[in-house]
Amino acid sequence: MLGPDDRLARRPRRVLLSGPAGAGKTTVGRRIAAVLDVPYVELDALFHGPGWVPRPTFEAEAYAAADRPAWVTEWAYGRLKEHLAARADLLVWLDLSRSRVMRQLVRRTVLRRWRRETLYNGNVEPPLRTVVTDPEHIFRLAWSSHEHKRDNVRRLHERRPELTIVRLRTRAEVNRWLAGLSRVPPG
Repeated sequence: MLGPDDRLARRPRRVLLSGPAGAGKTTVGRRIAAVLDVPYVELDALFHGPGWVPRPTFEAEAYAAADRPAWVTEWAYGRLKEHLAARADLLVWLDLSRSRVMRQLVRRTVLRRWRRETLYNGNVEPPLRTVVTDPEHIFRLAWSSHEHKRDNVRRLHERRPELTIVRLRTRAEVNRWLAGLSRVPPG
């Protein structure tokens, strides 16, 4: 497992991001994709249809995207996770503290709701009161899945020791690692 100051031997072509909701996977993923000049695949946009209803084409589209020669995406969505992990060159683990993740998530969610920001397929954040009525509210999921995400990465590392994993624990580490990524030679 590598840290923020460890240099990769070559530029990866297929990059996964792991971390709880609110850790910054989409933001970091877009930055990695820009540096590597590869597509960023937003799985949430493929999954959520209008009204937050799962899209029937999600699995076919996600598997097709995973079979492309280059991409950056989140390590998420059940069975798809194994398919993605089997094809990945690198996993970037955003292992930020629970308090940091929750601060980021609350800020992001409140701003999106206040601005009525359109997300995927016309969806907007639900009313903030749903945090107490919806057992799958993003705040609840982020809080309860924090340790589970860590365990998933550790198990993946045991199963696939050849997969390079970069563990980043702070925003400063993320920025430092991203700055060094552009200097990694092509593979």
